[in-house]
Amino acid sequence: MLRASQQSDVTQLPAWIALQDHYQSMQSFRMREAFQQDSQRFTRYSMEHCGIFLDYSKNLITDQTLSLLFQLAEQVGVKPAAQRMFQGDLINNSEGRAVLHTALRRPMGDQLHLDSQDVMAEVHTSLARVTDLVERLHHGLWRGYTDKPITDVVNIGIGGSFLGPQVVTEALQPLTRAQPIRCHYLANIDGSEFREVVRGLSAETTLFIISSKSFSTLETLKNAQAARAWYLGQGGTEAKLHQHFIAISTNLSAAKSFGIREENIFPMWDWVGGRYSLWSTIGLPIALAIGSANFKELLAGAHRMDRHFLNAPLEQNMPVLLALLGVWYSNFWGAQSQAFLPYDYYLRNFVKHLQQMDMESNGKSVTRDGKPVSYATGPVIWGDVGCNGQHAYHQLLHQGTLLIPADFIVPANSYNAVSDHHEWLYANCLAQSQALMQGKTFEEAVAELRAKGLSESEVQQLAPHKVIPGNRPSNTLVMERITPATLGALLALYEHKVFVQGCIWGLNSFDQWGVELGKELGKNLYQHLTTRTPSEAEDASTQGLIHYFRQHHRG
Repeated sequence: MLRASQQSDVTQLPAWIALQDHYQSMQSFRMREAFQQDSQRFTRYSMEHCGIFLDYSKNLITDQTLSLLFQLAEQVGVKPAAQRMFQGDLINNSEGRAVLHTALRRPMGDQLHLDSQDVMAEVHTSLARVTDLVERLHHGLWRGYTDKPITDVVNIGIGGSFLGPQVVTEALQPLTRAQPIRCHYLANIDGSEFREVVRGLSAETTLFIISSKSFSTLETLKNAQAARAWYLGQGGTEAKLHQHFIAISTNLSAAKSFGIREENIFPMWDWVGGRYSLWSTIGLPIALAIGSANFKELLAGAHRMDRHFLNAPLEQNMPVLLALLGVWYSNFWGAQSQAFLPYDYYLRNFVKHLQQMDMESNGKSVTRDGKPVSYATGPVIWGDVGCNGQHAYHQLLHQGTLLIPADFIVPANSYNAVSDHHEWLYANCLAQSQALMQGKTFEEAVAELRAKGLSESEVQQLAPHKVIPGNRPSNTLVMERITPATLGALLALYEHKVFVQGCIWGLNSFDQWGVELGKELGKNLYQHLTTRTPSEAEDASTQGLIHYFRQHHRG
């Protein structure tokens, strides 16, 4: 990828121009016919790496499509860009920072220095501290103010300090059953959420983790203060507050002022963005929930995907391929969103993590050098557990007017064998991707209705409603089982996919200035809501809503 000062217009690259022409020639392409004509299509358009099998044969692609897409990746410079990220170049150019979340999962013995900082030494020192704390808590050696062992941990954070750890803990929930610690998550600045999280907990046996790089994030700080007040109200003392609060932060002085001892403050680094931080000390609640050994397996699985991404040729590179398919649909077919459909209860919130990872990274409208883009960038990411969606929004996927590519994610084995449930779950996943590709023609609908004995007038009336266009693209990702290693690889796969798309679109995928304006305005509006003689808001709508609140609020 070209550096910010040299950023080119991707739409002027030869491969992009050729893809525009190729798109026109693909208007008569039908996947159903492609499968009929090519018995090897599945074999040629599938791959397996790091415990993940990817079937991408149900896409609007030919060999020529893939050739042009790989040429685009080559012309943009995806491989050199990846090298620069892994070696610690300051690719987050708007903030002057390196991007080294991949270093968090590199094995001991690797070498990486950033200026005078021994990155790998710091990473493995912090991992050792996490491991030590987990062992102490799991063996009842960390005790509360009444000398009872800790049984519950509440992680207070928001954004990446909350979503990643929560999603991983849920995804690996079967592994939490063997651990003595229960983990809970508190993110929203909503008193109802706080009350529900602490309901049933005892201050004597609860430990709070305050996860905030700056130790100044509004939602996290307000919840931390509420937790402190709850602890004191339950009989805890200031003198023993350190036994119930630890922090993950770079702001040592603020954490210590809160009452947390320095030895209970875990480090963060400015070269780790929040949405990429679950691999760091932010992952402490993951390690507590599933155990240190399993947490290290999670890291190892992600590292294997890192090596694959860095070393595999473009044509055999799973993250690159997924990224290019996304670009193909977003920029040439006009797709504005992508659906992710996990067929696994434990992955029920997986899409929330993908939403932040993708939309916060590539929801940008200027390139790295600050020039407005003239093409679509990050799509809307959405989805939910598969079978539930089949009885809701899958209708739009099948018969709606929008082209929405979909990723189906399913394990071949369940942790919980109940009768033949998993066979039906897997069959439903395959059936949905097949139906999206195959569809149902008018002639097939007519024949189906005639076979049911309907009159010809009824057949002609109903047949149009039963036509399903088909030719809707999807990928299917299958794992033998959702394990720490395969989950780590899956998460890293999508991280690198997002990175590659950012490279192609010329974006800085590692800043998030768009989230800052609302924070700034929120502080000002709080004063409007709570000051006795507030000044007028800048617009009539906001002023009217402030007036309504002041009239009706009973705080």
